[in-house]
Amino acid sequence: MRGREVLFWLFVAGFVWVIGDLFQQYAAKYVGISRGIPLSNTNQLWGLVWGIAVFGEHGGARVITGSLLMAAGAGAIALASAPAREHRRWQEAGARESARYGVDPAYVAARMVGEETAGPPVRRGLVDWLIVIGATAVFIGFATVARVPALAINGIWAGALVVALVAFLVVGGVALWRATRLV
Repeated sequence: MRGREVLFWLFVAGFVWVIGDLFQQYAAKYVGISRGIPLSNTNQLWGLVWGIAVFGEHGGARVITGSLLMAAGAGAIALASAPAREHRRWQEAGARESARYGVDPAYVAARMVGEETAGPPVRRGLVDWLIVIGATAVFIGFATVARVPALAINGIWAGALVVALVAFLVVGGVALWRATRLV
């Protein structure tokens, strides 16, 4: 397979990575950076399970043990609660950065707790639309020369993991909606 034929798949992987980063930003915002970032970095566990179960990769005992240890750490972080002084320091940092960059303190305070604030509507300019059109054209261009690579896949495990991922997406989406009321 020539390099040009796989570029589309690399672009798709990058796109999926960016979607994950968006969710990571929500996690940092709503559960705090000290818990949100470590929890979001458990994506390596999903990669390990997909690699071993679906694609038949051979994971060493150290890799599996290390991943289980990381999962236990992520569980401990998820169950931890931040003390009041951490919240105070968070607010102090927000006030400090608000003063440094000349941003309205009420806006910063509202956004720190996940509230929307009134402001002028954001309008997209010509450059924004040109970037979107250009990026879409690059994806379409690479898709036209892409070939699906021949991979040995365990369909049962792939199906089970897709179901698990969709379940986590639904549960996380509902929790995010309850916290933010975003549609």
